[in-house]
Amino acid sequence: MILSCGDALYDVFMSARPQGAGSTGSIALDARVGGSPLNVAIGLSRLGQPTGFFAKVSTDPFGQTLLAHLAVEEVETSLCVRTVSPTTLAVVALDAKGVPTYSFYTEGTADRSLERVELPVRLPDAIRVIHIGSYATALEPTAGSLEALVTRERSRRFIAYDPNVRPSIVPDREVWRQRVAALSAKAHLVKASIEDIAFLYPGADEREVLREWLERGACLAVATRGEAGAIAMTQSGLVAEVASPQVNVVDTVGAGDTFQAALLTWLAENGRRSPDGIASMAERELGLLLEFAAQAAAITCSRRGADMPRRGEI
Repeated sequence: MILSCGDALYDVFMSARPQGAGSTGSIALDARVGGSPLNVAIGLSRLGQPTGFFAKVSTDPFGQTLLAHLAVEEVETSLCVRTVSPTTLAVVALDAKGVPTYSFYTEGTADRSLERVELPVRLPDAIRVIHIGSYATALEPTAGSLEALVTRERSRRFIAYDPNVRPSIVPDREVWRQRVAALSAKAHLVKASIEDIAFLYPGADEREVLREWLERGACLAVATRGEAGAIAMTQSGLVAEVASPQVNVVDTVGAGDTFQAALLTWLAENGRRSPDGIASMAERELGLLLEFAAQAAAITCSRRGADMPRRGEI
């Protein structure tokens, strides 16, 4: 089983109603379950991987509906911690190309309030992989709690990390740099977008950034490049690049989360989801890994919101 940990929120898509005589200036809202690690959990389940989700989840109507949705998606949630604190909301506005801009409402919310004492004392043996990422890894106390979890479990389980940087929530670049430095040293797989890398290290070459993560301890480092595809490097010296499949892009919400879920799925299906498995990969396999993930992400881009593909669609 793969345990995805971190954000649990609602993406609230905003569209202004037509303005005219007698207009009230109202806005139409379409709320959908979201959050990067939550999306990864759903993406993994849809791709046929046994999956669990761990976060602090509100008992408010949003939180109740969120857990019910995860149950429908066959994601295990028994480890989740409940709280009366409200659910995080992310208001999403899309530009003409479908690229989202987020406004987050996170003050005092459930998923950013996980304390270390609320971590599971012992994870079930069935959990072989832990995935963490996004703003939950940069906001205390949840950030410190998740770092403590992967530090404790790294020698026993495969750790995957996607920074999924959110400057609108944590604008301090140095905070993100410190968190990425710490967590990339704990992870076996690190995946980031070129937008993440550009924010973290302005002007840096993405290959050098990937090499730095590998030197810190990652076995596999990946950078996604949007329309330009993706690149992956391994600690053993392999490098692979792929182009993005051509699709009619509706929006890119959830594309990076789909890519991460697909990476973990391919590694599992091909017996490579371990440090030794990655170390013994051939260059052709690394390319196939990226192709599979890029195909999955392209399908998500062809649909509105984080509507991730099922295994039979790839």
